[in-house]
Amino acid sequence: MSGNEKTEIRTDGAPAPAWTFSQGVRKGPILQVSGQGPQDPATGEYLHHGDVKAQTRRTLENVKAIVEAGGATIEDVVMFRVYLTKRADFPLMNEVYAEFIEENVKPGGVRPCRTTVFVELPQEPMLVEIDAQAVIG
Repeated sequence: MSGNEKTEIRTDGAPAPAWTFSQGVRKGPILQVSGQGPQDPATGEYLHHGDVKAQTRRTLENVKAIVEAGGATIEDVVMFRVYLTKRADFPLMNEVYAEFIEENVKPGGVRPCRTTVFVELPQEPMLVEIDAQAVIG
């Protein structure tokens, strides 16, 4: 990949993107991952209705698949943005998020930044959506 060329990142390890956006885009060392939800990568079906912990894990695995398809690892992620539909789900999401970071960032490594906001999401079954930005190299 050369210089400032903008490249679409696509993988079967995450749900297919809607026709109006890419799963991820890399330009130079910057990789942006579109917001992902708790969808089955193969079918696009929303999973784990009502279970924010299971939805958070599936969503993070979808983000990770796109990060890796773009030539990065979770170690390269500088920022995660988490969107939740209910404030009460924060501790449950945070528990799963902490486990995921522990599994994917070396001990003593620098953890990514994170912002969490409470919103309405585009699909009724979604309790969580997460996007990420990585810097490679």
